[in-house]
Amino acid sequence: MQSTIDDDGDAADGEGYQLEMMRCLREINVDNNMVGWYQSTISGSYQVVEIIDTFINYLENLERCICIVYDVTSALSGTTGVKAIRLSDAFVETYRDGTLTIEKIRAKGLLWKDVFVEIPIVIHNSPLAVALTAEIEAPTGIMQLDLDRLGLGGGPVMEKNLEFLNDCLDDLVGEQNKLSMYHNQLRRHQQQIAQWKLARRAENQARRAAGEEPLPEEPPEELFRKPAEPSQLDNMLLANQMSAYSSQIHSAAAQAVEKLVLMEKLQQAL
Repeated sequence: MQSTIDDDGDAADGEGYQLEMMRCLREINVDNNMVGWYQSTISGSYQVVEIIDTFINYLENLERCICIVYDVTSALSGTTGVKAIRLSDAFVETYRDGTLTIEKIRAKGLLWKDVFVEIPIVIHNSPLAVALTAEIEAPTGIMQLDLDRLGLGGGPVMEKNLEFLNDCLDDLVGEQNKLSMYHNQLRRHQQQIAQWKLARRAENQARRAAGEEPLPEEPPEELFRKPAEPSQLDNMLLANQMSAYSSQIHSAAAQAVEKLVLMEKLQQAL
């Protein structure tokens, strides 16, 4: 009970903070219309079930809801590390229909890459912010951040992303095992129904021979419960996550090769 109270208190504090920030923006004549939320991530690891549920909750009041994702790892490697995403209309329609079964996904023609839609964004500072930055900081020839970007050690980033990718593969194998178990249970379920029907037909033949009324040959629904098919949402999110990690590995490897080639040319020039 105490944890529930604490969670409710944290949620109330978060809502209060959001309302206060929107009030402050309104007072300084800044657009304060809510269109979504923002969150930070590491190596693009935002494709989780929680973000889907958050999107669905926001879509109850916002027709076009977006999420601004800030990737700390990408920002440290020299790129912007900011992207805007939303759920595709086809995925939202299918998700609201219930469990994402294989039949529903095939009927809608959904692929794992159709879950999220990336929206192009442009980031810029206002002229006043640029002028203020020029006033409070003297221009320098080179910064420490520029020197860090020239570092040749790309191993830790690639190693971390490979670990994440390996974890995703393990999770994907677990999801495939769930699907295989479901098919085995469904096969046993169908076999039990077939055996029941054979026994009922034999019983009805005996009843007809004795001049009695035959019994229904279809089993009651509550007698043999069909196993529930596991949702394919985790499979689709894991595929998205693996694609993000693969892109991070590709980007880190490309930057490392470019730096090595550049350093080789510099050494030859010297």
